Amino acid sequence: MAKQLGMVIDANACIDCKGCMVACKVANQVPGDNWRNWIKDGAMDRSAKSKKRMVFQPGNCMQCDKPTCVTACPTGATYKSKADGVVMINRDLCIGCGQCIKACPYGARYRNEKLKVADKCDFCSNRREVGLEPACVSTCPTKARAFGDLNDPSSPAGKLYAAQKEEAVQVVNAQSDTDPNIYYLGAPGDKHWPVKAQMPSAFTFWKNVADPGVKVLMGLMGVGVLAMLGKQLVMKNDAPEEHHGEDGHE
Repeated sequence: MAKQLGMVIDANACIDCKGCMVACKVANQVPGDNWRNWIKDGAMDRSAKSKKRMVFQPGNCMQCDKPTCVTACPTGATYKSKADGVVMINRDLCIGCGQCIKACPYGARYRNEKLKVADKCDFCSNRREVGLEPACVSTCPTKARAFGDLNDPSSPAGKLYAAQKEEAVQVVNAQSDTDPNIYYLGAPGDKHWPVKAQMPSAFTFWKNVADPGVKVLMGLMGVGVLAMLGKQLVMKNDAPEEHHGEDGHE
């Protein structure tokens, strides 16, 4: 099976220390008030096994199998890696239009105010390149987050997923089920907070394009296409007449 990096999270083990959030912000130089990951506010777990116990729900980009952000991106800057299944952003192609941000049911994306492009969790790609785990995983004092290839039963996440696949829970919006690769064990708390993906129309994209230069370029391309179409409509479809000499030959 293809490699698919993901997480299996034991929400019951989260103590809401915010260590994962701080570690992520520092490791990825996340600017301002933005965050690449989160811990949802505590919810009371009233199940038979854990009565009146506060549960917190850690999360981040869900690295979906059917990512609506990829569909919404007009330039191909957002894509799902064939190598490991992580949804990535090519900053050189991103024009900062923000369509992918609204298309994410989880609010996992933000506009990087310094780089002027969309940004989000990529499982700390820079750390992974040198053999390290994502910062949130390494920092968690209770090891609530398990990371690895979900299709590899020898990886930390794959081992947990294989052992408790039937009990593992995905947090999804019913109208925008993107098939996320973040799974929760036990009672994850609120499962209804994801929103319906807002997919852009062509008009909405044109109106919100951030770079005026892109608008000009696309406008010139449109004029060129219209000119070619007009030329085809005006020109006669008949073949040009042949000119013959007095003897009837060319």
